[in-house]
Parts: sequence; C-alpha cells; structure tokens
Amino acid sequence: MAEDRAGEPRAEEMRARAAAFVAHVTARNRLPLDYSERSLRVVDFMVDGLRKGGADPDRARGTLVALGAYAGEVLVRRAGAVWVNCDASQRTCFGQPVAVRMPDGRVWNPLGKVRNRFETGAPEESLQLFYLRLHGRARRVAA
Repeated sequence: MAEDRAGEPRAEEMRARAAAFVAHVTARNRLPLDYSERSLRVVDFMVDGLRKGGADPDRARGTLVALGAYAGEVLVRRAGAVWVNCDASQRTCFGQPVAVRMPDGRVWNPLGKVRNRFETGAPEESLQLFYLRLHGRARRVAA
C-alpha cells in the first residue's frame, strides 16, 4: 500500500487498508464488520479492549490506524464522504495525514477519533456517535 516517505497512510490507500483489516479480523472472528453504522459499535469495543488490555500506544498504532480506516470507510460508503490527504494546516489541527471530507465540505478525522477513544476511553469519543453526528450534516446531492 502506498505511503508517503514518513511511512504515513495516504488517502488513496485507505479503502484497501480498511478492506485488509476486515478480511484479517473476520477470518479469525465472527465480527459484524459490514461497513454499517451499527458496526462502529464493534470498533468502539475493539478500541476499548486494546485500552483495557494495556496495549502500548506505539505497538497498537497499526491496529488503531486500521480501525480509523474502517471508521472512515463507513463514512465514505454510507454518508458520501471521500478520503483526502490533509494539507499542512489540517495536519497541524488533526495530527493525522488523512481525513474524510463530507458532502457538506467539512473535513473530519476518523483516525484521530480512534486515537482519542484509545487514549481517553471517554464515551463521547465513540465512533458510532461520531458517525451519527456527522451523517446528519450530509447534504443530499441532486442527481
């Protein structure tokens, strides 16, 4: 998968990264990772499990990026978002190299949301709630 010179993920690879994660995780477990809004609750449980299990943040980085890719891909598939590479100001704000742009033009940070859930465990950092908040802001585009 394509990455920039610093080893960071790129927008062009996020769909494939999410798909690889789903294939890997569902091959061993019967998890309902079907890119639905409901499946984001599973992501919350997985992040919480890593956190409660005492996972080292550096060692968990790849898994957290994969979970963020999955969460972002749910927004892409269900809410009309697109993956974008962050510009310098977005990188400063988000602390991530990629984000999703919603149909209303706003740019959001699913990788950072996963990282926040991992670091704090706070209920307001739920990926499912994140989706519900953002999806309601999507504009319908006339055909």
